[in-house]
Amino acid sequence: MKMTKRLQKFILILLAILTVNLPAMSLELDLSVDEEIKKKYNTSKLENDVLPALPKIETTTPKVQTNTTNQQTTLPPKTLPTITTTPPTITPVDKSNAIKISSWTKFQVKSNQLISDWSKEGSTVSFTSTSPVYKKVTIPAGTIFYGTITDSHRPQITGNGGLIVLKITGMKYNGKTFPIEAKITKANSKKIFFNNIKGKRQYWKGVANQVDKGEAFYKKTRQVSNKLADNPIGWIISPVPTIVGIAGYAVTTATSPVFAIFYKGGNISIPAGSPFEIKLLEPAYIY
Repeated sequence: MKMTKRLQKFILILLAILTVNLPAMSLELDLSVDEEIKKKYNTSKLENDVLPALPKIETTTPKVQTNTTNQQTTLPPKTLPTITTTPPTITPVDKSNAIKISSWTKFQVKSNQLISDWSKEGSTVSFTSTSPVYKKVTIPAGTIFYGTITDSHRPQITGNGGLIVLKITGMKYNGKTFPIEAKITKANSKKIFFNNIKGKRQYWKGVANQVDKGEAFYKKTRQVSNKLADNPIGWIISPVPTIVGIAGYAVTTATSPVFAIFYKGGNISIPAGSPFEIKLLEPAYIY
């Protein structure tokens, strides 16, 4: 037991000695290493001469090459394409030797160009028949009909839409164009009355739009009233926005027929290839 206690004391004393002398030993070691380095190297140039220089990293912004030679800017046309059909040369007819095609004969045709309310008065348009007509002779599919725009205008206020008035004046048969008097009875598969192709009238749509605005205003005031009613203080004045909304709704509805006057009607734009129907108003003579 005594030997164990003595051994413990000896170990404690040895640890204490080592702990006291360890910094000194480490200091001597560090100094000796430092002296060896100073003998072999110039410490002032150690970093530049011994260590390799780090490569310089250049950051450059890549240049984006744009090929402007093949770029084209396409601007939308200011107006729709105009009609450029050349007026045909009409062949005079001797009715005594010609073949008579009775009046009210109908031809199913398709348009050869865009027809719109941008078309100028006096412009020539043409149509191609899509099915044959059998009378005293066969008028085959592919027969060309010519017409003239006698009146046109763009959409107007009071809800009035665009207008195109077409008069069919010629029919090409056996390489010759003969005079005819006919009208359009269908345009783009819709019936046409009095030969007038009209854009959609939108006066009553303008009235409805004004009433909708009044209704939307009323709904907003109701929402304001509901928000105020949720507040302990605001509920006192919460009916005021609703009352204002009702008054605004009533005024808007009452004045809607007046404001609707300033609404324009619909446009007319019938693409090439659209179906039309032509009806003779007078007998046609061909040979």
